[in-house]
Amino acid sequence: MSDNNMGPGTYLTDAEAKEFHKLFVVSMAFFTFVAIIAHFLVWSWRPWLGEAMPMTSAIEAAQTAETTAVASPNA
Repeated sequence: MSDNNMGPGTYLTDAEAKEFHKLFVVSMAFFTFVAIIAHFLVWSWRPWLGEAMPMTSAIEAAQTAETTAVASPNA
């Protein structure tokens, strides 16, 4: 068995392990970049941070939406 293998059971040489690590780091950076862009776009569409709506206002808004839906059905 070669002494260049990395750890038990990996069967990778130093060069192969470094190449795999480089690919892994680049893939992780790309995934993180895409996730940040996706979170920014969703936050632009519907911000989840900011001033919270009081519970009474949320209940009133839900009741208003229900009465509007019942008053003007789509079909």
